Amino acid sequence: MRVLVAYASERGGTAEIADWIGAALREAGLDADVRPAGEVAALDGYDAAVVGGALYAGRWHREARHFVRHHGDALAHRPVWLFSSGPLDHSAEERRIDPTSGVAKFARRLNARGHATFGGRLSPDARGFLASKIAKRSSGDFRDRDQVTEWAGGIVRQLRGAEV
Repeated sequence: MRVLVAYASERGGTAEIADWIGAALREAGLDADVRPAGEVAALDGYDAAVVGGALYAGRWHREARHFVRHHGDALAHRPVWLFSSGPLDHSAEERRIDPTSGVAKFARRLNARGHATFGGRLSPDARGFLASKIAKRSSGDFRDRDQVTEWAGGIVRQLRGAEV
């Protein structure tokens, strides 16, 4: 089974989460292709997809939104999971965080099998007016690799159940 893990990341934290998901899928014996959402031209050859985007001010990264809009018909005919990254605190480790309203709308449209929100990462020396301002009070790495790997394991279990 071949799985696309497409992501939209501004500063690399979401890209790394996508890499962790891809590694977990490959470790379980699936063929996982991890790619920036903006570089995916078609979904031909993929049996399932995982799409992720960083959250900024409660909105999914623009490339993630564009990817889902552009490939919506193809995604709707495959098992799909969505993820978001962004909280700059430990809230994503402490409790399940519902998708933002825009991501929830995409999840309904695609009949997504699941969504997870993972913690984000922002370096103390982040560039850009808003990012540098936020970094002064909320910088750090709040991603939990074990949580991401466990979530990817759930995808594997669902895909294997579908193969039976």
